[in-house]
Amino acid sequence: MKDKPLRFWRFCALLGMGLAGWQTMPAQAASSAAEDPYGDWTGVLVTDKGQDCPTEGLSYMEIKPKKMIFVPETGNLILHGVPDKERQHYHAQLILQDARKQTLPMVFEAHPVGDTFEGVYGTPTCRAHITLRRPNNHPLDNFLGRN
Repeated sequence: MKDKPLRFWRFCALLGMGLAGWQTMPAQAASSAAEDPYGDWTGVLVTDKGQDCPTEGLSYMEIKPKKMIFVPETGNLILHGVPDKERQHYHAQLILQDARKQTLPMVFEAHPVGDTFEGVYGTPTCRAHITLRRPNNHPLDNFLGRN
């Protein structure tokens, strides 16, 4: 009977040491964006030409096997697309109408370069480029080597 509590505390101690060791394990090297494009990507747009480009804050891209989104300056406009991992083609768009019923297209194109994505965002009044990286603040992604 005295053995049971002792075994329980030994188990807890071993479990605690195991978890402490797990948290200090170095993350594996991240796979390339071409091999593993799925997940979250962030970066800041840089204006190439034009005006009114959303370059003040972080932009966000999420890629899933059957859909992707791009959110310029993490605002309320969301560009949607279907990724093509085989061709390394990542395209998202949003078509709006302005007050004069004129078409207002917003387009985003990206391709993997090493462990990042290089992209171009365009509207009728703006052209900007971006380098997207996996966010650093996701411990599970860091552990799995996906950052």
